[in-house]
This record gives sequence, C-alpha cells and structure tokens, in this order.
Amino acid sequence: GGAADKPQSKAKSSSSSGQSSLLSRPPKPGNVKYRADVSGGVVISAFDRNGWMTTDSDDWNVGWFNVNNIRAMFHPDSGVRLGDYQMVNHFPNHWELTRKDTMVKNIKRYMRETGKDADSDPIDRYIPVTYSLPADYNMFVEEFKRNPSAMWIMKPTNLAQGKGIFIITKLSQIKKWSQNPRWANAPPTRASYIISRYIENPLLVGGKKFDLRLYILVTSYRPLRAYECIHGFARFCNAKYTSDIGELDNPFIHLTNVAIQKHNEDYNSAHGGKWHVRDLRTYLEATRGIEATDRLFSQMNQLIIHSLLACQNVIMNDRHCYECYGYDLLIDDDLKPWLVEVNASPSLSTTTKSDRIMKQNLMSDIFKIVVPQDSWTEWRGAVHSGPCKATGSFVVLYDEAAEDEKRKNGGAGGGAGSSGAGEDDPLRGSARSSLGK
Repeated sequence: GGAADKPQSKAKSSSSSGQSSLLSRPPKPGNVKYRADVSGGVVISAFDRNGWMTTDSDDWNVGWFNVNNIRAMFHPDSGVRLGDYQMVNHFPNHWELTRKDTMVKNIKRYMRETGKDADSDPIDRYIPVTYSLPADYNMFVEEFKRNPSAMWIMKPTNLAQGKGIFIITKLSQIKKWSQNPRWANAPPTRASYIISRYIENPLLVGGKKFDLRLYILVTSYRPLRAYECIHGFARFCNAKYTSDIGELDNPFIHLTNVAIQKHNEDYNSAHGGKWHVRDLRTYLEATRGIEATDRLFSQMNQLIIHSLLACQNVIMNDRHCYECYGYDLLIDDDLKPWLVEVNASPSLSTTTKSDRIMKQNLMSDIFKIVVPQDSWTEWRGAVHSGPCKATGSFVVLYDEAAEDEKRKNGGAGGGAGSSGAGEDDPLRGSARSSLGK
C-alpha cells in the first residue's frame, strides 16, 4: 500500500479486562471516542471536526491504525476481541487484494472458477501478464522467449511509492537484480518480486505518461458493498515519455508516483502534477469522443468490481471493518484500462491546497458512510444498515444484495453506480455501467 502518515504511537493490541463491558454499550451521540496511531493530518482533523474525543485506553469506538497494528490486533494470540460498538479501518487479511502477488493469484483463481463464457469480458484481459519471482521463474522465461523484444517491469510485492521498481528487457538483468538495485531509491532487499509486461503504449497527455488513482470504499465483502469517490485524479510524469532503451532507468519518464516525481526539477508544487479525473474525462471526450470515453470508464468500474469479487471469498469479512483502497489504473493508447495495483493505505499526506481539501472531504465522507449518524444503538455493521446510498463524494459502485434482489424480481441488475449516482459524477458521466454484460 501507499504510505499513511507515519505512526507516532503504537496501537495497543492488548485487551483490558473491562473492555467488553465498556463497549457492549453504545456510545451516546457526542460521546464517540477515537484512537489512532497517526498524529495530525486529515485523519485526525476529520475526527476532531466530528466532535469525537481521543482516548489512549481500549474504550475507543472508531480506530484508525496502520496495517501492521491491525495485523497484530487480529492475531489469534493478541487476546483482542472487538466490542459491539468498535470499528477499524482495515479488514484482517486485506493483503489478499493489496499485495501485488496475492491479488494476481486471486484474480487468476476467480477466472478459473467463474469460467469465461463467450459473451463475457474477462477481467484478466485488463491485468498485465504477471509472474511471481522467484516462484514462477521458469514460466516467466518461457513467456519471455515468446516475446523477446517486450519490456517487463519488476516490483517488490510489499513496497510502495515506487521503491525498488525497475524495467528490464534482457533475462540477464534478472540474474543481477538481487545484488544490484539499479534505482537510487531501491532498498537492497531480496524481497520477493512480481514481474509484469510493461504497458509500452500508455495514453499520453502532452507527451507525458500518467496513471489514475481512484478511491474505493468497501464496507462489506459478503455481500459486497462498495462505493467509489468521484474525486479521483491522474498523476503525471514530469518528463516526456519514450520507450528508448537508454531511458529505461529514468523514473521521471516511467513512474508516476508523487514520491518520485516531486524530486524532478520540473515538478510543479502548485498542482502537484495532478489532474482531477473530471478534467481527464473532458479531455478524452474532446479528443477521443464521448462513446469511447464512456466505454473506458465503464470498463474501469467493471474491472474494480471484479477485482473485489475475486477476493470476496478469501477476505475475512468482519462487521467491525471497512477499508478505503487506492486503486491505481493505467490507460493505454487504445483506451483500454489496466489494473496496476491496489493500495491498502493510500497516502493521506497532502502536497497542495486542493489535495488537502479533497482528502479532508474524502475522510469526512468515509465516516458519514461507516459511522452511525444518529444512534449507535441499532448498529450491527454495514450489512444491516439498508441499501447502499450515495453519500457526499461517494457514489454506489456495487451493492450486491440490491443487485440480487433486482435479478430475483426479473430486472437485469443495474451494476456499477446504479444506486443513486449523480449526473455530475465524472467517473460515470452519461453512461450507466452494467455488470456482467
């Protein structure tokens, strides 16, 4: 995942003996307590704006912890059992979706289980050919020999912000990678890697490569309840794109991560090299036409839904959990979307004023959806809170129970964004995506 704010203190994962009695009573409005392992930033300001009180003991209702502290909390030996009125910001084994290797494995399994009927548009068409190293080395070599002129991109399975990534065109380069991290910011790690076909024909705007960061909030996996934030953005490289062999080591051409681009002398700190997804949509409608643009955005929504469904049966669905993922997608010159990765902790640090406002609103809207707004008395988790509703900057991406109900009643099921998406939603525009076409 991307970097969350640095934790300033550890979340205690020890359970005080009085915890269950404390938290078997719902908090009164105005008496909600939070606990977090970040200090300052948009997360804490969202808590404070809601009038919630901070606590250092185990009597919190809303917890915001990094993935390591969540893992410790849900570990069988931790002794922690969350109370009826507690919620946290990660699912226990989110890495089934957010680690690059497990995501690919789950999607491949999902494809085998669901089968590819002739009319379907299988999700693996939208994921670059990918292998885990060292485990799949022999299979990779066979594929490499079939396409000897292809470019491949290697990434550590568990790092973020563009660390340890490099592009290769020769098998001999793989043999060297463990001893020779070629990129200055690559930690000298022997962590397992994945290697994927590099998308050599990315869509360029002004000659520059970009990717998309979209925020997806999941409040339940079974049934799947997913929301999409309309304020996604494109992140641009500072240098013009080229696939010249001599420039493969230049991260300013190939890697869109802000953590890398901000070190380039051409980095613009006023807009941070970012475009709102609405601006991208307007640009594409003007240059490629409305129909092609609608198809692209519909495919992106389908891709996200199917990636969640692919992990649906392996994620531990806990009613105390919700998660906001940072989806990274790349668009190629044929207007085809590619799923690059899913981040469990999308960066909430802010580089520009508009970035700060967007992320403050993102946090505020997440809590409007996941935290009871009136009374906690009846709260039994997202599944028992009625149909998903568009809220703030979030539109409904997929409400599985509502879709099943529609199908039972003879409807086709509206699919992505069918429940209350606003007309000003740039991710959907004039098109209504429909799942399973």
